[in-house]
Amino acid sequence: MNEPIVARHWLAVAAPKAAPALATSTVLILGRIWNANGAEHSVGNAALMVVLAAGAATAGAFASAGRAGDPVIAGTAFAASGGLALAGVAGYADELPLPLLLWALATTVAYAITGRYWRTDRRETLAHERQTAVRREEHGHVERVEALRAGAQIEVARSGAAYAEQLAQALTARAALPGFDPAELTQTGLPELPAVTTTKEDW
Repeated sequence: MNEPIVARHWLAVAAPKAAPALATSTVLILGRIWNANGAEHSVGNAALMVVLAAGAATAGAFASAGRAGDPVIAGTAFAASGGLALAGVAGYADELPLPLLLWALATTVAYAITGRYWRTDRRETLAHERQTAVRREEHGHVERVEALRAGAQIEVARSGAAYAEQLAQALTARAALPGFDPAELTQTGLPELPAVTTTKEDW
């Protein structure tokens, strides 16, 4: 059984790879827009972003150290903490080099974290594909064996039917020969032919 091959569009393949850079770049751009609208050197805004970033980091630490240890919640909380910190610096700083440095650092960390999940997902995908290929080969082998067995049974039945037809034709032809005596066949060791009984209805 052949499965259709689905080719993914290049945008669908590239979008997950570009997501971390797009996220950090969006935070940087929004932080600089916030800076241009009055956040520069605003202690209150900076303190708010510090509190929010610390809260998100604390939530991530509790999520990773909890009894369940959910990595998705922990990763999301740490990513939010880093984004808030980057936005706070981008909004408070008056020059661009420090926000760019933090943007590069945040992007590197994001790719390091997501790369781990990409590798895990790739390994699971390859393992699933191997298992699927093995099951497909096993099913194909079973189907081929059953097809050969059915073909052999059909051929045996066809040969038996042909042999029976030839035997019946031979017996019919021999019985039609002049001087044919069934008793001689019995004396030579051949099986006795059944006697034909006639009734009044046959007349």
